[in-house]
Amino acid sequence: MTQHRVASRNEWIKARRDLLAEEKRFTRERDALSKKRRELPWVRVDREYTFDGPNGEESLSDLFGKHSQLLVYHFMYGPDWEEGCPSCSFWADNFNGIDIHLAHRDIAFLAISRAPFATLDAYRRRMDWTFKWVSSLGSDFNFDYHVSFTPEELEKGEMFHNFGTMRFPSSEAPGASAFFRDNDGTIYHTYSCHMRGVDMLNGAYHWMDIAPKGRDEDGLDYTMAWLERRDQYDD
Repeated sequence: MTQHRVASRNEWIKARRDLLAEEKRFTRERDALSKKRRELPWVRVDREYTFDGPNGEESLSDLFGKHSQLLVYHFMYGPDWEEGCPSCSFWADNFNGIDIHLAHRDIAFLAISRAPFATLDAYRRRMDWTFKWVSSLGSDFNFDYHVSFTPEELEKGEMFHNFGTMRFPSSEAPGASAFFRDNDGTIYHTYSCHMRGVDMLNGAYHWMDIAPKGRDEDGLDYTMAWLERRDQYDD
């Protein structure tokens, strides 16, 4: 027997209208925050990076293709890992098919990890993902954007992540970054987010947010204790 409050249809409509007013305020606040995000100052990328991908060796500029904007998902997959991070795999399940829509807004999209490209490509095919995925192994890209950490940082327990010094439990961390390429080829880093900042990139979670039980993660040993890679669930 449900313990949740039950109301008449008219009472529900009134409560829903009250919540709708709050939702509209939140939407306006989110739009204002997105505008502030776009107004952040940019940082010129003054280092050369090389990546290994389906087209062989590529530079950061190559990853833009014909577009002026590049969005990157920093997928946790260390060089010696047997599988990709299950949480990042959950996020990546939301990425299939979006690249063509982003391309029509002048945006290139891909994932970057430190595992060798052959490892990434095998895992991508296993998971039936179609988005581009390249390896930054052999370059400092992941370290410069604070999503990979050295053995010394791990031993010390202090690394720069999420724009401050903190302890992180893994050699790899998730995140998302945005870049812009000017007409003269100059590349700028415009934005990055980590931790709960990538929450907005997971559509499945936001579908859960409108379900009656929400994300239903209260009482778990840790937030995502329920999660498996999608080909590893029992049913």
